Amino acid sequence: MSTQEGFRAGHVAVIGRPNVGKSTLVNALVGAKVSITSSRPQTTRHRLLGIASFDNGQLLLVDTPGIHRDQGKATASAMHRWMNRAARGALEGVDAAVLVIEAGRWDDGDTLAYEALKSAGVPVVLAVNQVDRIKDKSALLPFLEEVNAGREFDAVHPISALKRKGLEPLVSTLLQLMPQQPALYADDEITDKSQRFLAGELVREQLMRQLGAELPYSTTVEIESFVEEPLRNTPGGHLLRIGAVIWVERDGQKAIVIGKGGTRLREIGSRAREQMERLFGNKVFLETWVRVREGWSDDEAALRTLGYHD
Repeated sequence: MSTQEGFRAGHVAVIGRPNVGKSTLVNALVGAKVSITSSRPQTTRHRLLGIASFDNGQLLLVDTPGIHRDQGKATASAMHRWMNRAARGALEGVDAAVLVIEAGRWDDGDTLAYEALKSAGVPVVLAVNQVDRIKDKSALLPFLEEVNAGREFDAVHPISALKRKGLEPLVSTLLQLMPQQPALYADDEITDKSQRFLAGELVREQLMRQLGAELPYSTTVEIESFVEEPLRNTPGGHLLRIGAVIWVERDGQKAIVIGKGGTRLREIGSRAREQMERLFGNKVFLETWVRVREGWSDDEAALRTLGYHD
């Protein structure tokens, strides 16, 4: 843990509308996959701390669900209300924030996120993501000028989180906004979440990636067992025995997740296991089950028992 003179460390909220690449940016800065990703909006459901350590500082990146406009209790599910609280709660006690937007696009969701940041009174750095997708680079400058008009940013950085382009200047800017203090976590720590939590998220990532448009939002994952055993004939090696329950809301959804002859569930488990072994550095034996719990996503008590709590 670094204590060198001039070292800076602090918390940075990573904020934006759904599906602009916030989790991809956190993973790129941390240098490891600590937050799950998919092409679907609202893949991230929990606040998650990604720890990015550098020679001269440490950024504690608070990855959040995308901020979306409240629909009112009559129409918004308990899950959506919880995600909005998690996203807005991430602004409490941070030293700065990164507003992530998509290059070439600014819409009402971006305005909502910007207004939330200005209300919080923290320095805001704009990260214009996915610039690699802009074929006509000459169109980028007018877009940046348009976005800056009438808004206050401490800095603006065009980046590609996926291709890890433009990240060094962004890191330099963020570190300058952090207080001078020793590192808050050890250099080899990458997140504040447990392996048990990350295992559940990696299973849920495969649900987001492999299922139809609406079904992933009716699913969640609970890790029922997580046991570490020494591997025979492998000094220092371990086997993680993990049991994961995939919760759905209806019997018809259960059949879809399992797939014909169990093929889809096996594929979900196989892909998730591969990701776990890569992240944890251990062999993994993963068992998965699908169970029905009607209306779990709109039941505050059920959400708490399934790990959704402030």
